[in-house]
Amino acid sequence: MAIVKRLANMKTRRETGLDFVVNAIDIQTPFGVKYIKAHKPFLPGQEEALREELMRVECMMQIASESPKDIETLQETFMVMKDNTFSIERAASSVLSVVEIFELKTLLLQMEKILKLNEKLGFPQEFVLEDTGALLDVLDPGGDRLNTFYIYDSFSEKLGELRREKKEKEREIRKQQKARKEFVKEKYGLALTPKFEIVVSKSDQNSIKMIDEISELTRTDEDYMSVTFALVATEEVEGLMKECDLLMSNIEEEELSVREQLSEEISKYETVLLDNCLRIGRLDVTLSKALYAEKHNCVMPEIVDEHILEFEDGRHLQLEEVLKTKGGVYCPVSISLKDGVTCITGANMGGKTISLKLAGMVSILAQYGFFVPCKSARVGLSNYMQILIGDSQSIERGLSSFGSEMEELKEILDNSKERSLLLIDEIASGTNPAEGLALTRSLVDHLKQQPYITLMTTHFETVTEDKDVKNLQVLGLAEADFTKLDREIRYANRRQRIEVIGKYMDYRLVVVESSRQVPKDALNIAKMLGIDKSIIERAKDYIK
Repeated sequence: MAIVKRLANMKTRRETGLDFVVNAIDIQTPFGVKYIKAHKPFLPGQEEALREELMRVECMMQIASESPKDIETLQETFMVMKDNTFSIERAASSVLSVVEIFELKTLLLQMEKILKLNEKLGFPQEFVLEDTGALLDVLDPGGDRLNTFYIYDSFSEKLGELRREKKEKEREIRKQQKARKEFVKEKYGLALTPKFEIVVSKSDQNSIKMIDEISELTRTDEDYMSVTFALVATEEVEGLMKECDLLMSNIEEEELSVREQLSEEISKYETVLLDNCLRIGRLDVTLSKALYAEKHNCVMPEIVDEHILEFEDGRHLQLEEVLKTKGGVYCPVSISLKDGVTCITGANMGGKTISLKLAGMVSILAQYGFFVPCKSARVGLSNYMQILIGDSQSIERGLSSFGSEMEELKEILDNSKERSLLLIDEIASGTNPAEGLALTRSLVDHLKQQPYITLMTTHFETVTEDKDVKNLQVLGLAEADFTKLDREIRYANRRQRIEVIGKYMDYRLVVVESSRQVPKDALNIAKMLGIDKSIIERAKDYIK
């Protein structure tokens, strides 16, 4: 038997709605994105760790409820964060650039802000950052705590001296150039720009010829419209410029030395900084879970040691969102499952598949540390979870729907182990009914002997005659007001008829004790949609 390390494959994550929820929570930081991608589910034996995780979500829900403005400030801080982990790791072996050091100073300021928020709000201990104020003091020697960075003179006494000397040389150069600018103006009547230049139109050839003969000016640029002249540097000015170039080289060398020292200092905090980034990611994800749970009326599941799955008034979040956009109302479903086989029966349009997916959603969300969309829930952790449901990709893979289904069934049977949760939708519906029924009954016989929770939807109601198989029936139209329903159907167009039937459909599940309790909604739906009465009556005779 193959050893499976993952809880659920990609298809199960998608079909149960886990991916939908993960994509819907509002994660702000790059650290949160990395954390959720690496987030592993809690497995049997980790019940206590999961309970602690859920308690952290509840704690963040309470903080968000009591201090919404502070949480807004926290999220604003999250939104502008960048992933600087590469620079943090690089500092030990390389000299960081000014931009990298600036971005790390920004990160330190953000960490300081989160620390202050924690002092006020009291985050769970796992999210509390280690104080990095000492490193921030190194990068911010003035202590102004502004979100800027420059290699300040205070980083190096030598650097300050070099910059002051260069500034004096530049001041002397400008003084001499201004004096010569005034000389040119007085002698030749030419007004030079602050950059000691003059631009002459090519149409003014007389001026160009005259300026070409002035020894104090020289051509520096020319295009099809104009000629630019600039002051000629004197020997003294040229000497000062060479001294400035040398000073600039020395300054750059000293700035490199400062960056080396700062990089070395940053590298000493590598472990602390990376751990803080991880904690920020966890805080971001947990806060996002909490806000999502509050917005969608989700509750903390009770994590139990026995392998069960029970929930009251569960809602499939993805379908609920679709219904809301159409003005519809979700009909909550309650389910109680334990090791063994449970079959959901009922006509199409009865929501059997959604109930199947809902069971998977509640279980998998709980195991990933999310609150669940129910009134209440009790969840025992599974080692393995997989859903078998129609796959539109089967044609692309060159397989019939039945062939693809059997291939997936083999994977499930090969990989299932103790405390598995198997969700099987309409097995063998793609082959002839006789073989389909035989295969379904045989599969049920096999699965009821295994230490798995198996939830199946099926049209083969005879498989539920086994006393060891629990049968859940969709209430459907059993309690519908057919007088009102018929009236609405009569005046509806073709598309609206389906919507009318859906409005009267009751998707709740009830335990069926005998076949006489099972309503025949398929015939009712066929009749309301206009199928000939004689066909409906003959079908009833065949059922008898």
